[in-house]
Order: sequence, then C-alpha cells, then structure tokens
Amino acid sequence: MTKSSFHRLLRIVAIVGATGLTTSAFAQASPEMLANTCAGCHGPDGSSTGPATPTIASLSVDYFVLSMKDYKSGKRPSTVMGRIAKGYSDDDIAAMAKHFQTKPFQRPGQKVDADKAKAGKALAKKYCESCHEDEGKVGEGVGVLAGQMLPYLLYSIDDFLDGKREPEKRQKVKFDALVKEQGGRGAFEPIVHYYAGVK
Repeated sequence: MTKSSFHRLLRIVAIVGATGLTTSAFAQASPEMLANTCAGCHGPDGSSTGPATPTIASLSVDYFVLSMKDYKSGKRPSTVMGRIAKGYSDDDIAAMAKHFQTKPFQRPGQKVDADKAKAGKALAKKYCESCHEDEGKVGEGVGVLAGQMLPYLLYSIDDFLDGKREPEKRQKVKFDALVKEQGGRGAFEPIVHYYAGVK
C-alpha cells in the first residue's frame, strides 16, 4: 500500500467514524424532545385542550406503553396515532411514558350537563369506580377519566360498544352489566358527563 493510499484510507475511516457518531447522537433524543412532538395535539406537557384528544399527562408508564403498542399494532383504532406510534422505538415510548407520568393532569373545566352529571355520579360509583378510582383520577391499566374532554370520552365509549376497542376483562364485566341493567348505550352518557366535569 502506498503512503497516499494509506492516508486516503485513514480519511475514509475518519469520515465513516464521524458520521456514525453523529447519527448515534441524533438517534438519542431526550425524553423532552420526544414529548414535544406530542404537544401539538395533546397540549403542553400532555394536558389537552382539544375536544377529541385525550390528556396523557400523569398516565401510568404501563398504560402509556400498552396504548402506544396497541396503536402500533393496529389493535387500538385511531385516526393518526397508528401511523405516529410506528415512528417510535420501544425505548422512545418508554422514555416518553416516564416523562408524561411526572406531569400533572391539568383540568381546566368544561361545560357539562349538571343533571346528567349528577345521575352519572351514582352510576359511576356502581359500575366504574372499581377500575377508575378516586372519581376517575386514578386508572391503573385502564386510563384516567376525570377531566378528559367530553367528546373524547363519548368517542371512546362508542369504540368500546361498537367492538372497535376491546375492554380489559374486568371492564367488560362492568360494561355488560351497565348495558343490561341500565338500558343500553344511553346509560353511558350521564357517566361521561360526570367524569368530564370532575376537576
């Protein structure tokens, strides 16, 4: 190998090495940078003000990860989240889950039907409280309901009742009992007004 060939080889190795380092540095985005991509729909720090978009602040890590995996696989229906979720690695999703779990769930309040909410409170205590505890503020494995936007809650109920989303086993027992004992789909509306109005 000539001296000039050796120097050329060293330059190529240096360029490839530098490119590899640069790619690696960009690939390791911070949780804050990853979470910033969610703000357009889910609001600053994951607290939504959009009618059909849920608040993702303070969700448990397990529920966040499960939701993203279900979007990624197509198990959970979506308009855009299925495509968005596919752009994140498992490590990215875990980092975002930990980030959002630390953020407070902001409940700015929204207009609900007071009579429906009053009736819904009693129904929620009987059919929902065992999973969605503390007025729906805690939902380990099933999500937070308290203060979520009313249209989002209504869309979610429709997805469950239409078979587009599969409820967790204990949810299904309560869903089926509510439908049977309270007269069908309409029984969910007062419950949704109650949870949407929780501050």
